[in-house]
Parts: sequence; structure tokens; C-alpha cells
Amino acid sequence: MDIKKPLSVEEFKNKRREILASGMKSKIKPSVLDKIAVWITDHVGSMGFFVIIFLWTAIWLGWNMFAPKAARFDPFPGFVLWLFISNMIQLFLMPLIMIGQNVQAKHADLRAEADLKINIQAELEIETILSHLEYQNDLMLKILKDIEKKS
Repeated sequence: MDIKKPLSVEEFKNKRREILASGMKSKIKPSVLDKIAVWITDHVGSMGFFVIIFLWTAIWLGWNMFAPKAARFDPFPGFVLWLFISNMIQLFLMPLIMIGQNVQAKHADLRAEADLKINIQAELEIETILSHLEYQNDLMLKILKDIEKKS
């Protein structure tokens, strides 16, 4: 009976690297539209965009309320008041929600990456323990067979 020695820890690490490398290669390449969507999300979901929207709305509202009557392009209280009331919520909440989603996504990515590393390490340890247990079992069976032959 030939007893097969278990893989070393280094061999397990090399095996894991190969698996991770093949997993990275299989990722889907994003299309141009996907890249544009990510760019928009990154830029709209920023405090800079929020400030631009806020200033634009404040200037528009201020101009149409306080500019000379001949220079107003949307006189108060007509459309400006409706615009202010109906769109303020969406104009201010949309960038804030996206900012929050971006921050949460970054944290989720970090947690997921840490979980993956822990899971890979745990799997490596489990495989090593199982391999050594199998090796010890084979050795014990060999010893038992040798004892039986002698008696």
C-alpha cells in the first residue's frame, strides 16, 4: 500500500492563487455605456454636484424674484414657486442619496474583500487539516496491516 503524502501549505497557497487568478480573468468587461453610467454615478453622487445644483437653483430663484421685472424670464410666483416646491426634494435628495450609496458601496466592497480573504484562509486551513488527517489515517491503516501480518 502506497501512502500519498498530503500537499504542503505552500502547494495549497499556489493552488489558491491559481483559482483567484482565473476568477479575475473571468470578469465581464464593462461596455462603453456601463463606463458612462459609472462615471455619471461617481460625479453626480458627489458633494460638488450637490453644491452646483444648490447654487443654480438659488440663483434662478433669486433672479426671478429680485431682478428688474423686465429681466425676469420666469416671474414670481408662477413657475418659479412651483419649480421650487416640486423639484427641491428631488434636486437635493438625489445627489445626497447617491453620495450615501457610493459611500456604502465602498464600505461594502472593503467588507466583502476582507470576508473573501478570511474565507480563502479558512478554506486553506480546513483543506490542510483534512489532508493531514487523511495522511494519518492511511499511516494508521498501514501500521495495523503490518501488525496483523506479524501476528
